[in-house]
Amino acid sequence: MAAKTQELKLDIERIGTVSAILTQPAEARACYVLAHGAGADMRHAFMEKVAQGLADRGIATLRFNFPYMEKKQGRPDPPGVAHVAIRAAALEAARLCPGLKLVAGGKSFGGRMTSQAQSKAPLPHVKGLAFLGFPLHADKKPSAERAEHLGGIAIPMLFLQGTRDGLADLGHLKPVVARLGAKATLHEIEGGDHSFAVLKKSGRSNDEALTEVLDTLAAWIDGLA
Repeated sequence: MAAKTQELKLDIERIGTVSAILTQPAEARACYVLAHGAGADMRHAFMEKVAQGLADRGIATLRFNFPYMEKKQGRPDPPGVAHVAIRAAALEAARLCPGLKLVAGGKSFGGRMTSQAQSKAPLPHVKGLAFLGFPLHADKKPSAERAEHLGGIAIPMLFLQGTRDGLADLGHLKPVVARLGAKATLHEIEGGDHSFAVLKKSGRSNDEALTEVLDTLAAWIDGLA
């Protein structure tokens, strides 16, 4: 499915302007506001593959840089700044893709900041949140503290998690998802790490694992009311 890619500038209230990319297939039926992880920007290969893969499945994406990444600063923005950026991106996606079902989330840090923003005040027009590797805790330090805010979210959530993810021990994540009830769905990518990469001995490739991620995400978006 051919997709149109548009380079944009996103104005963030009281903070400034950041770069953004809208990837929009013809006959798109939804748009995913896709926030990047802490260590790589919106142009990282993973983000490019997700945007292209979703376009092939009829879903548009709006990617954007957080302000710290736009300024090439090492330390991520404070949560308040990240939340304002995500809110601006959701508004812009709704403006650019009128009438399309809107979902938000993203990779690791980007997904967690999106859920925090939603828990404080619903993101405009957003019908669901999808997390590509939710960072439940610091690397190999299992806990569930970072999930406490999720209980304040009323819209559906999808957790796509690798079973080898060092930032989301499934022994801690599964009870979190269970407590959230019917609004939360957990899909495990067997053998996947925090970026869904699999070991060679697993018998499948990283691309095959990512295909499972994207197929699951697209089907979940289609199932949203």
